Amino acid sequence: MSKAPLSRPSLRTAQFVRSEKKPRGFGDVDTWVFDLDNTLYPHHLNLWQQVDERIRAYIENFLNVAPDEAFRVQKDYYRRYGTTMRGLMTEHGLKPDDYLDFVHKIDHSPLEPNPALGAALEKLPGRKLVLTNGTRKHADAVMRRLAVHEHFEDVFDIIAAELEPKPSKKTYERFLKLHNVDASRAAMFEDLARNLEAPHALGMTTVLVVPEGQREVFREEWELQGRDAPHVDHVTDNLVGFLETLSAGH
Repeated sequence: MSKAPLSRPSLRTAQFVRSEKKPRGFGDVDTWVFDLDNTLYPHHLNLWQQVDERIRAYIENFLNVAPDEAFRVQKDYYRRYGTTMRGLMTEHGLKPDDYLDFVHKIDHSPLEPNPALGAALEKLPGRKLVLTNGTRKHADAVMRRLAVHEHFEDVFDIIAAELEPKPSKKTYERFLKLHNVDASRAAMFEDLARNLEAPHALGMTTVLVVPEGQREVFREEWELQGRDAPHVDHVTDNLVGFLETLSAGH
């Protein structure tokens, strides 16, 4: 039996709430959508840094360039195309299968079970889904290391997105259609503000998950921009605490 929708809670714990506008609430939300990397686990674990380094190594070999040039290409394409892979496909005709397999061969051992996250997810009424620019295999590995895989109905990955990454609006539209999600009854959790613009335009409640202890975490300046944008309803630096606050009144 499905649980009743949450009443709109007080959102004072583990987050910063905008005062200049009325953010969308969670009273009607019955579908909870989460980005994977740097959202379901803290950025400071640097799991994604392993992928980042393998992307550069792939570019060095694929384009036969020096490390500095590989870094420049990687970050330029990531910013302009949503993923480095999409940039390489567009600019250089990259075939994605080998690339995806190579860059996601990482050590997931820094991740440990997160029972508090699992408990918080369990208390949320309705469906839980992952929407990631990564692969299903990588997502499954991450969720199993966190011991939260049983709480998620499915993963919508870069293959399901037909290799068109977030922040493309088409990707969110494909996701909503494939999983029969009513955007007006869904919430999206992301670590990049730009990836919340399209889901907000489609009607979703949006939550920006910023890095814990971000002064110690390297992120490019543009990645930290946008937390005050109109398409960001809520901001938190503590995902578990935020979810616990949501379910506290249920």
